Amino acid sequence: MSKAQIHASALVSNKAELGADVEIGPFSIVEAGAVIGDGTKLHGHSYICGPTVLGKNCEVYPYAVLGQPPQDTKYKGEDTKLIIGDETIIREHVTMHPGTKEGRGETRVGRGGVFMVASHIAHDCRVGDYVVFANHAALAGHVSIGDGCILGGLSAVHQFCRVGNYAFVGSMAMVTKDVIPYGSVLGNHAHLAGLNIVGLKRQNVSKATIHELRSAYKALFVDDDVFENRLKHVANSFSSSPEVMQIVDFIRDINVRSLCMPNG
Repeated sequence: MSKAQIHASALVSNKAELGADVEIGPFSIVEAGAVIGDGTKLHGHSYICGPTVLGKNCEVYPYAVLGQPPQDTKYKGEDTKLIIGDETIIREHVTMHPGTKEGRGETRVGRGGVFMVASHIAHDCRVGDYVVFANHAALAGHVSIGDGCILGGLSAVHQFCRVGNYAFVGSMAMVTKDVIPYGSVLGNHAHLAGLNIVGLKRQNVSKATIHELRSAYKALFVDDDVFENRLKHVANSFSSSPEVMQIVDFIRDINVRSLCMPNG
């Protein structure tokens, strides 16, 4: 097992846990209680607070700060966590905060994500696998982001909102309501503008499944009738489609925020 390579100017607590082949660049800080997974590279001037758990084969760029106290006035120094999955790329000036006692007690980020310059994840968020946050995309507290989502530059998601799997949030969109899986939202405040067809194709979703999703979307958001009746119709008509039923289940699970709908 190879030892960590630590630049002479870095400050690394002897109470931090470093995996094999970790690289820590100049003027970086790793506090007590931080856990750095095998093969992870911290470029110069990165700051990892404890307790933050950073997975294997991640890469953290200069001036990223992970695990500083949440921006919640109710937080009084309780023992909460930030957990980040393997193979995550965290670019310059990214900030991610741990959870709060009143929330989930932890902020959790999945594996394989790309977080571009100055993007932000607030306390108690849940972020799925293989997401992309463009420059300055930001989450407020208690937000849930599904797998494979893309958030455009300067977009923001309001606290307690959910964004379903493989959804797309356009640049400068302000999301104040829940976004269905595979949905595409635009504007300030954001409105549902269709399905994330580009994302579906990138995930190699079959033409037949995309056709089913289009038909279900039309039945839900274009056809006439009370929305609850439309939802029941889609659930009955597309019960054999896991992708459509993921949308149905997401809508049925609406809790704190209402559903992001098309304009008009």
